[in-house]
Amino acid sequence: MTPVNELALESLHTTTTEIFTGALAACSIESAFDRRIRFEGNMLHRLLPDGSRPETIDMAQYKRVLVIAMGKAAAPMLDVLLVRMKRRKGLRGICCTNQQAKKRNWRFRYFEGGHPLPNEESIAAAKAALALLKKAKKDTLVFFLISGGGSAMFDLPLAADIGLDDTMAFHETLIASGAPINEVNTLRKHFSAVKGGRLAMAAPEAMKVSLLLPDVPLRSLDALSSGPTSPDHSTVDDVRSILTKYDLAPKLPAKVRAFFEREDLPESPGNKSSRPAFLPKMPWAGAVLARKVTAAATMVDEDGAFRDSVFEMLLSSHDMVENARMLGKKAGYYIAVDNSCDDWDYADAARYLLQLFHSLRAAHPRLCLLSGGEVTVTLNRTPGAGGRNQQFALACALDLAKYPGEALTVLSAGTDGVDGNTRSAGAVADPTTVARALAFGFDPEKSLAEFNACPLFTALGDSIVTGPTGHNLRDLRVLIADRS
Repeated sequence: MTPVNELALESLHTTTTEIFTGALAACSIESAFDRRIRFEGNMLHRLLPDGSRPETIDMAQYKRVLVIAMGKAAAPMLDVLLVRMKRRKGLRGICCTNQQAKKRNWRFRYFEGGHPLPNEESIAAAKAALALLKKAKKDTLVFFLISGGGSAMFDLPLAADIGLDDTMAFHETLIASGAPINEVNTLRKHFSAVKGGRLAMAAPEAMKVSLLLPDVPLRSLDALSSGPTSPDHSTVDDVRSILTKYDLAPKLPAKVRAFFEREDLPESPGNKSSRPAFLPKMPWAGAVLARKVTAAATMVDEDGAFRDSVFEMLLSSHDMVENARMLGKKAGYYIAVDNSCDDWDYADAARYLLQLFHSLRAAHPRLCLLSGGEVTVTLNRTPGAGGRNQQFALACALDLAKYPGEALTVLSAGTDGVDGNTRSAGAVADPTTVARALAFGFDPEKSLAEFNACPLFTALGDSIVTGPTGHNLRDLRVLIADRS
């Protein structure tokens, strides 16, 4: 095999990065709205994939329309909704995201919530939303625009004696635990006054439409922003089991620990074992949506606050992977997709995907292996600058160093444009990464052990920097081999 030259390797970096950025650009919130829902005057239609007659809500029957938008995509989701929905009479709302909104509508209050840890604005936004929803009656239609990141940037402790500092410490402990997102969010749901369905409970009589942009596994959609509007099927017993499993109780602030140790720790709304599983879509109720919607095979709970609820998933990580697949195929690569390491430890995921990658590239000279979802990192020390994507990429770089002269690249990046505590979305690694890092005075293995991958990749010019994208469709890993 002829060793690959620097220009060829640089070209492969570009191709790998363009697959990620191109797939992200194709996940347009505007086009997702247009594929899923349509406004025609006072009529709101849900467009069915099979092309059959759309299901409809007659908005004219509601005197007030409230909108609660939260998460990293809150501002762009709200902007699109306001453009598509011409109605302005009786319209008010809350928008909570972690960036300053570029456009502001005077009918809305805007908050800059914290992420990955909540801040004062996170608490203020939750209080404002609860106050607004208390005004919602049967003549009120509420839109909830929910995207990833809302668990931190929109929160309010259920216990009044728990302040912001303890709330931040609670979230920080969960981030460092290494627990998968569904377990992390089980604890968040039971801790919070606006999660686990409690936000919906604040407006029990109103009709509620939740539009979702999930950054969680589709099997666990009620973990999105810790499920503020969906019935929670986890229990207090689950909470105690998770605390024990990860030995979290001793690491929690005293007041938070005391809260979880209460014998009367309240269950979240809709946690009864007989409740149906959370699914991504539910039927709307014909030409004019009925006040009572059946719960069969839907996300709707029999509890009153959930009977008047509908849900629609606008985009998901599957859209991201599918767009990447099409771009890779267009570039002439054999495409393989494996999402099975979702929620795995980053090191386990790296070993698994690299083994599959090396096996497949033996048979396919031009290979593109795609993997969606997120990996986890368990922090056993104060971290340096990095995140799960750069940690994954650096672990892969140590493996790729065994294949000098071969045209191999691995990219791992977050669709929100932020990886951990850095301004990078992720990084690209190749067989020269380790050697180049050593030449720059870095110790790659030490950087990995100290969760400090960002300075290394930044120095090499191999960081993926997009800036905040206003999106959050989980992470994408792209592994490319090219022997053409």
